[in-house]
Amino acid sequence: MRYFRNILVSALAMSLTAGVHAMESLSVMISGGFSHAYHEVLPEFERGTGVAVTTLSGASQGTGPRTIKSELERGVDADVVILSKEGLSELIAAGRIVGGSEVELASVPLAAAVRDGSPKPDIANLDAFRRALLNARLVVMPGSTSGLFIKDEVFPRLGISDKVSWKVVARGTDSTAMLASGEADLALGPVSELLNQPGVAVVGSLPDQVQLVQVFTAAIVVTRAIQSRPNG
Repeated sequence: MRYFRNILVSALAMSLTAGVHAMESLSVMISGGFSHAYHEVLPEFERGTGVAVTTLSGASQGTGPRTIKSELERGVDADVVILSKEGLSELIAAGRIVGGSEVELASVPLAAAVRDGSPKPDIANLDAFRRALLNARLVVMPGSTSGLFIKDEVFPRLGISDKVSWKVVARGTDSTAMLASGEADLALGPVSELLNQPGVAVVGSLPDQVQLVQVFTAAIVVTRAIQSRPNG
């Protein structure tokens, strides 16, 4: 907890020192992968600094209106973003991020989960993981960085794109809700999005050969206030 508080304080302090807003308020847009740790330390941060933080939500990557990139393009006001490094790279390329403002917060591996109380399949190696996917009635995953990687790289590599029943949903919370309700047998995504979810039990991390370790990073958004600041 202390580690996450320290890095969160550092990340949010970037926006304050950049003069984006008056120090009494701050707007943060965050993806699901770091959301649990963020919400645990946020009350302590607000009490310790006196800064009122408004929290918005968006996916690191993907299509549709619920991604952080789409939200910013639509004009949603945010001072700081926290998302996977892959999604941050897209924002940097689009000129949405203040250069050099990135702070890495945590590295998170991909994992699998089942409905609480269900037998946990063996995913210790590539062959076992492939069997678990094929035996699942439905595999669900978020339509962001992790889901795109699994759909576009892992399934083709295992030769099961047309053999496994899978569904990409908007957010990690959508996939765990489907798992908990019994609609799906297996959920894949960052382990941070699978832990501490009601009705869900984590099986373990994916095998190294099909693993993607996401680095969740905070950065300052180029806002109108920053754009209007004089140079020097």
